[in-house]
Amino acid sequence: MQLHFQQYGAGQPLVILHGLFGSLTNWNSISKTFGAHYRVIAVDQRNHGNSPHSADLRYTALAADLQELFVAQELHSAHVLGHSMGGKTAMQFALSYPELVDRLVVVDIAPRAYAPQHDDIFEALGGLDLRRYSNRSELDQALAQQLPDRAVRQFLLTNVERDDAGGFRWKINLAALREHYAEIIAGIEADQPFTKPALFVRGAHSDYIQAADEPAIRTLFPRAAITTVAGAGHWVHAEAPAEFARVVLDFVGAPER
Repeated sequence: MQLHFQQYGAGQPLVILHGLFGSLTNWNSISKTFGAHYRVIAVDQRNHGNSPHSADLRYTALAADLQELFVAQELHSAHVLGHSMGGKTAMQFALSYPELVDRLVVVDIAPRAYAPQHDDIFEALGGLDLRRYSNRSELDQALAQQLPDRAVRQFLLTNVERDDAGGFRWKINLAALREHYAEIIAGIEADQPFTKPALFVRGAHSDYIQAADEPAIRTLFPRAAITTVAGAGHWVHAEAPAEFARVVLDFVGAPER
């Protein structure tokens, strides 16, 4: 599958993978910051953004998509950074194709399986008849009945675009994401660990990476460091962008030990 991507800057490659319901546009600001130091390749994962759709949402398939992009772009290796669902893709990619990853950055996700926690979003989006609305304000008002957090609604509505008839359509493959959600929240497994440097970045106000997750992280990623960004929740890069950028740049730019 040929993934859609956008590049910033020049130099050593650094690949960025967004999370569930996201796209590369969510990372524009950080991508530009990193682009001052690296050749940043921000990617739309399958079923998101402008990338193709598929019913297969296993992380091995998402990792294979990324491997195809590496081949197409003639990337011999790169730093790989992923947030949430993208973090699981990044972990799977590092475990499946370790020769292609220089350093791994995983943002606020552990390799374990998670309990379902997006039912309200799927219900709200699935119940939205896009044909009934003429502007984004109307869409936002309709979603507000089930999703009171305006920031969440604005994030989700980045997945709506105009169709050729002037109406709205989903950019994400909403049906596949909902039907195969169990694959998205599944854990990551591998026969061999990833033995290169890895950094797990968690938000101080997030519970996605807990102390109980550390043994599993270090089993699969024995050289992993785990750092906490103060004042941030799950959206570490958006809630504390300066500190997040500093932590990541310090890690990927550190000399090999």
